[in-house]
Amino acid sequence: MKNIAKLTIFFTLSFLILFIASVFIRILSTWIDLVRIIPVAVMPGEDAAMAAWRAFPGALYISILLTLSYTVRRNMPAVMAIICIWILGAAFATAASVGINRLESLKPAIRSPASLQGKPGLILSRSENAMILLRESSVVRGPRVVSIPGQPLIYQEVPVGPNNTILSLPALPFTEDTPWFIKSLSLDFSICASEMESRLSSGFKAFAFYTFSIIMLLGSLRFILELSQWPLANLFLGALIFRLILALDIFLNSRQINALIFSFLKERIPSNMLTALIFCVLSVLVIFYTLMVSLARPGRNDD
Repeated sequence: MKNIAKLTIFFTLSFLILFIASVFIRILSTWIDLVRIIPVAVMPGEDAAMAAWRAFPGALYISILLTLSYTVRRNMPAVMAIICIWILGAAFATAASVGINRLESLKPAIRSPASLQGKPGLILSRSENAMILLRESSVVRGPRVVSIPGQPLIYQEVPVGPNNTILSLPALPFTEDTPWFIKSLSLDFSICASEMESRLSSGFKAFAFYTFSIIMLLGSLRFILELSQWPLANLFLGALIFRLILALDIFLNSRQINALIFSFLKERIPSNMLTALIFCVLSVLVIFYTLMVSLARPGRNDD
């Protein structure tokens, strides 16, 4: 019971910290964009539920990986650790989906604070271009004066139509200079979040089956974190495998691949259950492999 309590606390803290931090960063980035770019018909942070959906898969994947590593370092029995992670993952996924769905129904609008809004006379520049706002930046189609090298000053009463443009500030480091791996990971998590959101909109059963199949597969990979005597190397290897599973999820959910596999099954199962069934089969195979390896190792009676 003591190990279960510690495991529950560790998973809870990991998920909440990752989830809240990710949502905060996404909302903060929209506020920064208000200063960098004068948007047209776009209000930053308008939908907090969207930011929460984008943060949910990443928090789920990383918290499961960290919890698996924690169970290995604490020498917890594999069967107990996997079952606990399944239960915790399913519970938090259900709670998060219900909470985000409730947030969407309320349609909250997190407006940017006044301190982040540009006042009249604010100068935005990029390279040698400059733009002077004549009204507050909250007025998305307000008048402005634009200076472009080699051209006379341009007065834009309305920044639309011919010869009108919207200049932006230089890109921030975490948007343009982000490594390719981080960008691709963020994109895949966003696609995964969209898939979860669409399944929840079609029915809670479809969402629950799909999400639990992912949790089941991720939780069954505990043996990866026991392959070597170096915990840090095992953690990196586990992160790589989790990244491949995320890519496999995107691959199987693509329309072309989904239709190709579905054609071989001759419509015996619903198409929206295909990816979840594949993950469940993989989970069973991994668990069977883990049990066989545990039985084959001499002196391993802890499980």
